[in-house]
Amino acid sequence: MTRVLVSGGTGYAGRFIVEHLLANGYKVTVGGRTAPDPGFFSRDVPFVPLRLDPDADQIEAFDNIYYFVHAAFDHLPGKFRGGEGDDPQGFRRANLDGTVRLFETARDAGVRRCIFLSSRAAYGPRQPGTLLTEEMYGKPETLYGEVKLQAERSLLSLCGHAFVTASLRATGIYGPAGPGRRHKWADLFETYLAGRPVAPRSGTEVHGDDVARAVRLMLDADAVRVNGETFNISDIVTGNREILSVLQRVTHCPHPLPEKDDMPVNAMGCCKIGALGWTPGGKALLERTIAELAADVANTSRPFSAVGL
Repeated sequence: MTRVLVSGGTGYAGRFIVEHLLANGYKVTVGGRTAPDPGFFSRDVPFVPLRLDPDADQIEAFDNIYYFVHAAFDHLPGKFRGGEGDDPQGFRRANLDGTVRLFETARDAGVRRCIFLSSRAAYGPRQPGTLLTEEMYGKPETLYGEVKLQAERSLLSLCGHAFVTASLRATGIYGPAGPGRRHKWADLFETYLAGRPVAPRSGTEVHGDDVARAVRLMLDADAVRVNGETFNISDIVTGNREILSVLQRVTHCPHPLPEKDDMPVNAMGCCKIGALGWTPGGKALLERTIAELAADVANTSRPFSAVGL
């Protein structure tokens, strides 16, 4: 079996990647600051300590590793944009300098392929309604987006015949969070069910399983078709009203839904990775996932009181 090291494997996105690779015959090792709790993954997974530290010599973590998937990111809990808090220098040092050092270490250790989980934030702001495509020049307005874009460029500079690289610009990732974790819409669900106002909001979303399938595609594809390339990973445009309408249906909550957000959304064009055979789950997967998350709420919530109406 092919050995893959996944940094940040216990993170929100990383867990989907680890589980998907395990299910498809890869031998996965998780790298991170702390080992996963027992039972966090569907089966036991080897762990190696791995830090976002440009001064650390971590080449031993890559022993017998053929592929490296870099999904780790150091930020304030619950925040990516603005995740630097009051320490932008430390944020850059860890997430850019530390990431580049891991890329270089992987190459020096003989890793054959490296996949970087980047972000749509690398594009920066565009005129509302603009379709984001990979040939656009990145103009990020946040430190988060700037770090992701610079890491992409650093990885590109390292690619070659013996070190195949690709970056995946993923949009907002949704799905079940795993044992003991809160999913991304947990606060939204709680706000709505408590009868508090919910602001209109729309955005692009992709299921974590679809992100994981994109990662596997990068590992399995002909190197000529992915080496040095960047691919958008996105699925559908949705918003608070649509998400909560499923929750309302499952829980029979009487509270009114938020207004529809009429602001045009900058969708991401995914024709490039689509040409390699990637197809996301679409609206059917979104509705099924929301219904499953909502069912968990319905099974644990107390009945609505007249006070909350």
